[in-house]
Amino acid sequence: MPKETYRIGEAAKRLGLETYVLRFWETEFPQLAPMRTPKGQRVYTEETLAMLFKVKELLHERGMTIEGARRILAQGEAPAGIADAGVIRGIRNELASLRDHLKDINKD
Repeated sequence: MPKETYRIGEAAKRLGLETYVLRFWETEFPQLAPMRTPKGQRVYTEETLAMLFKVKELLHERGMTIEGARRILAQGEAPAGIADAGVIRGIRNELASLRDHLKDINKD
C-alpha cells in the first residue's frame, strides 16, 4: 500500500502556513528535503509533515530561533513528540547558556 503524499499546497494547508514558508524552511533545515515528482513538484510524506510540524512548534510556539531549532533537529531526535526529550534538553542547554551570560554581566 503506497504512503500518503501531499503536494506543497496541501502540506501548507495542513500546517496552517503559506507555501513560501515551507520553501524557506527547506533552505534552513536540511531534514526537510521533500521528494520531487518527475516534473519537479514537491511531494511531502507523513514523515516530512511530522518534521514540518516539529519545526513549526519550535519556531512559532516555543519562540526559538532558526539556529536553535536547527540545533535541536540536528541532535537526531524523532519528530513525533512535541515535548520530547530532545526539545527539553535543548531548552535546558539554552537556559544554562543564558544563566552563564547573566552571571558574566553581573560580575561587571
